[in-house]
Amino acid sequence: MRNDASEERMGLFLDYENLAIGARQSLGLKRFDFGPIARAMAERGRVVYRRAYADWSTFDDDRRDLVRHQVELIDIPQRMGASRKNSADIKMVVDALELAFEREYVTTIVLCTGDSDFTPLVQKLRELDRRVIGIGVRDSTSKLLPPACDEFLFYDRLEGVEARRESSDQVGGDPAVAENPSLDELVISTLAGMQSSQEDVRASRLKRAMLRIDPTFTESDHGFRGFTELLRHLADRRVVELSGSKRDPEVDLVTGEGPAQAAFDLLAAVVADTAGKKGAAMSGLKTELRRRDSGFSERALGYGGFLQFCR
Repeated sequence: MRNDASEERMGLFLDYENLAIGARQSLGLKRFDFGPIARAMAERGRVVYRRAYADWSTFDDDRRDLVRHQVELIDIPQRMGASRKNSADIKMVVDALELAFEREYVTTIVLCTGDSDFTPLVQKLRELDRRVIGIGVRDSTSKLLPPACDEFLFYDRLEGVEARRESSDQVGGDPAVAENPSLDELVISTLAGMQSSQEDVRASRLKRAMLRIDPTFTESDHGFRGFTELLRHLADRRVVELSGSKRDPEVDLVTGEGPAQAAFDLLAAVVADTAGKKGAAMSGLKTELRRRDSGFSERALGYGGFLQFCR
């Protein structure tokens, strides 16, 4: 049986010291579990290459779990006067570039690390037309690394990770039923930009575009098991409209009644109230709109600016 040509084929490189120590210190885990990473990658495609880099004499108890997941262990023993961490990083960079150059069928490189030193590697891999997925522990991941990747997953958020959660994570109820203005704005502004090309926008295509804008985006952060479930929730709130296939529906901006119509009605009311005056400047109209509705944002409604919204 031939492999599906559209299936992602991935090479995975694990900076074990960075990830394991980060998970233990930030999440309070006694033992780093590779299982959640393996499951997350299996959902995205076929992993054909797995390597983990460390001085394994330091992580002797962890070796069995990795071997059970068919991960090749690359031993970087500590030498007198040498930096073990730098040696592991260099070996990992060389192997990742070698795979990209020699294995054309590998479409995606997965880098499990939060170290910003790997940012130039990410940039080079993308120049070589490889998709790059990063995985790191949120508190120990450099802010420079996630924006460089095509997609970045936080280990803490992967399904199956039993981490010590801060009490603040439990406050505010179920995120799946709460309104999230920043999420609404990301979906609507991305969708509006894509619809300017006059092409139908499917859910899968919309998510890829959102990941290009924010590589750390994941629907699970908002309490949803899948992106389609998130879109159905937004459709119930009249943020977007869905049609067609249930698995990969077509997504549209809401027409008629909805947040945009309410904003237009408010604009009409503001204009009517100022009609008897000398005329209101655009800045004055926007100021009055925000005075009456503090949550007003033309960008959240899919418009590039206030003038475009008024037209």
